[in-house]
Amino acid sequence: MIKLHEGRTYVINNEKIAKLDEQVRITPDEAVKNTMTYAILEKHNTSGNMKNLQLKFDSMGVYDNTYVGILQTARASGLKEFDIPCVFTNCHNCLCAVGGTINADVHKYALSACQKYGGIYVPPHQAVIHQYMREMIVKSGDMSIVSDSHTRYGTQGSLSIGEGGPELVKQMIGKGYALDYPKVIAVFFKGQPKSYVGPMDVALNIIKAVFKNGFVKNKVLEFVGPGVEGLSMDFRNGIDTMTTESTCLSSIWTTDEKVAEYFTIHGRPDAYKKMKPGSVALYDGVIEVDLDKVVPSIALPFHPSNVYAIDDVIANPKDIFAEVEKEARRVFENNNIELNLMDKISKDGIKVDQGVVAGCCAGSFENIYLMNKIAEKSQKRLGDFGLNVYPASQPIMYELNKVGALNSLIEKGTRIKTAFCGPCFGAGDTPGNNDFSIRHTTRNFPNREGSNPATGQIASVALMDARSIAATAFNGGILTSAKDYSFDVEVPKYEFNDKVYKNVVYNGFGNPKPEVEMVYGPDIKDWPEMEALTDNLLLKVASVIRDEVTTTDELIPSGETASYRSNPYKISEFTLIRKDPNYVGKAKATQVYEKARIANDVEKAAEYYEVLKTLGNETPVEQLMKTTGIGSILYAKRPGDGSAREYAASCQKVLGGLANICIEYATKRYRSNCINWGMLPFTYDDDNIDLMVDDYLYLPNIRSLVAEGATEVEGIIIRNGETRNIVLKLENVSEAEREVLLAGSLINFYKDEF
Repeated sequence: MIKLHEGRTYVINNEKIAKLDEQVRITPDEAVKNTMTYAILEKHNTSGNMKNLQLKFDSMGVYDNTYVGILQTARASGLKEFDIPCVFTNCHNCLCAVGGTINADVHKYALSACQKYGGIYVPPHQAVIHQYMREMIVKSGDMSIVSDSHTRYGTQGSLSIGEGGPELVKQMIGKGYALDYPKVIAVFFKGQPKSYVGPMDVALNIIKAVFKNGFVKNKVLEFVGPGVEGLSMDFRNGIDTMTTESTCLSSIWTTDEKVAEYFTIHGRPDAYKKMKPGSVALYDGVIEVDLDKVVPSIALPFHPSNVYAIDDVIANPKDIFAEVEKEARRVFENNNIELNLMDKISKDGIKVDQGVVAGCCAGSFENIYLMNKIAEKSQKRLGDFGLNVYPASQPIMYELNKVGALNSLIEKGTRIKTAFCGPCFGAGDTPGNNDFSIRHTTRNFPNREGSNPATGQIASVALMDARSIAATAFNGGILTSAKDYSFDVEVPKYEFNDKVYKNVVYNGFGNPKPEVEMVYGPDIKDWPEMEALTDNLLLKVASVIRDEVTTTDELIPSGETASYRSNPYKISEFTLIRKDPNYVGKAKATQVYEKARIANDVEKAAEYYEVLKTLGNETPVEQLMKTTGIGSILYAKRPGDGSAREYAASCQKVLGGLANICIEYATKRYRSNCINWGMLPFTYDDDNIDLMVDDYLYLPNIRSLVAEGATEVEGIIIRNGETRNIVLKLENVSEAEREVLLAGSLINFYKDEF
């Protein structure tokens, strides 16, 4: 089904894979330039150096989980107006279930910002951000940056990137996006998927093949080959969105008549440009996918890469579920709770409790239309199985209703809901305790569905394609492959009703109104003041996490927590709450002493500096207070997998966090977030690092070392009156990043500049 070609590999005429030793009449350097990626990056690079890029994007997007913090930072950094289209959607916290008036308050805040600075405001329930960007904003050959990890518009021919909020701030105030030229991996499609196979089936099997081995980490995926042209746009979009879970940087696809038709349908025919690699294109590796051999698949808890054929799970549930339960015991070892999937095995098959089809990868016209066709073939009712379907935009909902698919699904018991990202991250349709939920959404990380292990709750989510979810739902909730409903259906031509947007979307791009006053609700707060990096640092270890990967959901939980997103003080109280409930208390206890240092409280600060006497350091407290900052530090092996949400880093900083130590950062965006919030991004190769909670780490001369571009920093660990040296790496920190670290945060850096 999938074959990985490691090392530099050619694609010839978009039809054939060839290794370097085969004869080609072109140099490797020229062949690299024949990729679509090179052409787009060259067009958008302003540095004049293709190794060290400074990119200027064509558009950007933010949404209600992120835009308050981003805009507050941009305003503090000198924002005047948006010089490229900037879309504000409201698709993550529409339900107002938690936090009082906060959700509506931030929506008013965003509308006033769009009026003042010339933005585009999409009201709640109209569209999830990525669907709106595809439909109305991006173009072939362009680049967009959006504050969400699932920013993937490669199927439209747009090489777009999901990033943390501070990187959006840079674009808002006219700064570049720094990026070393990335490696590029071709995804070579051949064949044609079976009628019962959907985009999630293809995506999950790609993720399974490349996630654990890091084959595509921080690289661009370029989708090529003869198999692309046989896929509909909705099918392509469904695969494209899920590439984020492979840990790649971005994606780009060849474009053809179907892409041209897509833009024409949405009233933007001029946005289309034919794109494909040159006749001989050289890649850093190739993923060869035989679409004919893909089968309906399922990603069991707790990661999209934990993939099995659905038929295999049905045939052998006990052994497979035993492995999942074993992993659950490891994940929840500190919560004294236990997942029991074995209870789902009955004489009729595997009982599933809930199904959800939602968001940027699933809520398409084609997916939902075909779900209804499967429902029409079944004589069974849903019963107690809860099936929840969210079209990705109101125009999609309008068209599904017009062709009768929605009424048919509703009649059969399906709950049709408006455009909302909530189920994808635990802000809607949270299943019951120990329930088994199957979802065509983006992730099935631990507790991402909204359960809270700290209160004894546990649930499990498996990812499946909408076709197999419908097959399961309309088989009485018994796990079923869409293969059992094999059929050929002609999907009607989609018609886009632009009035749905025109009547409610505020489009102020190019027409800023600086006289407009920003609307602030009572829980919209500015970021706290942040100190510049001091000469020395004395840090206390607040948490040590030895899991192989720590997700952003574990660093700062999603779901109801996000209701407090516009108040950095409140949301920071939830940092690591589901992974290490002691973290917040320990970080705040250390921060007390930093606040005393800043307030010139000699007596209080002296208590903390007492530990330095272990080193024979007798520097007067008054001098230490001027030269030695106090903070906390977090260790995790590979932190930052998953979301682009900056709160995973900024909440640590609000609590006084000044550094992370890890083997490697799971994503570029999390590392960037750490740097942009002034937290030192240390690495240490040995995963058996001798580090414990409540250890002290003294970093002498740290400011000078950062300023000089040092790649190694020698520190001293202090534990129970004993000391030892440790050498931490501070690698690949650019000059611009060093300046941000020295300033103490991106906000400080731009304040100094302006």
